[in-house]
Amino acid sequence: MATINFLNEEKEVIAANGANLRFKAMENDVDLYTLVGKMTNCGGYGQCGTCVVEIVEGMENLSPKTAVESRKLKKRPESCRLACQVMVNGPVTVVTKPPKQKK
Repeated sequence: MATINFLNEEKEVIAANGANLRFKAMENDVDLYTLVGKMTNCGGYGQCGTCVVEIVEGMENLSPKTAVESRKLKKRPESCRLACQVMVNGPVTVVTKPPKQKK
């Protein structure tokens, strides 16, 4: 089992190994999207880049970065991931809606 700690929301979620981060966030009422993202998100297919999260701890417990993530997040720090592309396999701490800071 994996635990996902959402820092901004002060919420800890239990997930099965291999669970999708975006799905678990939405299932537990954790809002991943800014106002624009709410209107333009792609529904979890990795096409829009609006479900960006910052991984504070536990990067080693996530699935490897996909080619889609590498393209969409090339101007973001390595700690940023697209929640829709991430599978969780252990404890992780996440910041939702991180500020747009460059590498």
